[in-house]
Amino acid sequence: PIGVIAMIYEARPAVTVEAAILALKAGNAIILRGGREVSQTNGALVTILGDALAIAGLPRACAQQAPPGGHEVVEELCRQGKYIDLMIPRGGESLIRAVVKAAEMPVLMHYKGVCHAYIDADANLEQAVRIVENSKTQRPAVCNALECVLVHRDVAGRFLPMLARQLAPYHVEFRADAAAMPLLGPGAVPVRPDDLGREFMSQILVALVVPDMDAAIRHIDQYGSRHTDIICTENYGNAMRFLREVDASMVAVNASTRFNDGGQLGLGAEIGISTTKLHAYGPMGLRELTTTKYVVLGSGQVRE
Repeated sequence: PIGVIAMIYEARPAVTVEAAILALKAGNAIILRGGREVSQTNGALVTILGDALAIAGLPRACAQQAPPGGHEVVEELCRQGKYIDLMIPRGGESLIRAVVKAAEMPVLMHYKGVCHAYIDADANLEQAVRIVENSKTQRPAVCNALECVLVHRDVAGRFLPMLARQLAPYHVEFRADAAAMPLLGPGAVPVRPDDLGREFMSQILVALVVPDMDAAIRHIDQYGSRHTDIICTENYGNAMRFLREVDASMVAVNASTRFNDGGQLGLGAEIGISTTKLHAYGPMGLRELTTTKYVVLGSGQVRE
């Protein structure tokens, strides 16, 4: 086990139960600090967890809620490097940056999900439209929802009108560059500089036309958050190059961004999706909540 984990997150009481159960199953203790707007619900859940621990003969304090309060509580937790082995912030960008700046212990970031899809010149366009539809519209407020589609200029004239028709029932607002605007119809507005690299968490999608794959990868490198990026292509060489060169916790060929999820990838429940590389990258399940310890059983051996 890693030891004592502090989990700082916003809203969603389901996270309280999932995080606690995963930490406990991996042999860790956990301190939970959820959003203030659901503190009473989280408190009730932690009480139930404590009752279950007591029935199992384990200390109730293995899963506990941080004291009530505002930012000062988070700051105090961050100063407890002697007692807390790992901090996991999961929420908005400002929360994560504040924790990283203040923490005395290692931090695993569940950073924002700025997910990209590159539609290659050799893509199956009908299939790509369905993938983008699922990636953007199934649950637009989650971290693995699509935020930006990059379309090769050779297929933009065919793909973007198809995409606009497919997403019209969802009332998606396109933020488009000059090349994409006339291809998307009345649902498009000009893209602004601060739209790039932004997690909208709503039915808004950036659409950009790129000259080639090099430009798409450069854009992802600059504006992505190392969460999830995909390519739609029938070109094996381009697919393999995208997998090698794009740095994200999940990269996919001809599949939705929505697959970057612990349950979908076979981990079961997850405590979050790490966008840092040490010691976990991507969905964090039981295995990622443990570390390596070497045990040597000797009978007098010495090193020569």
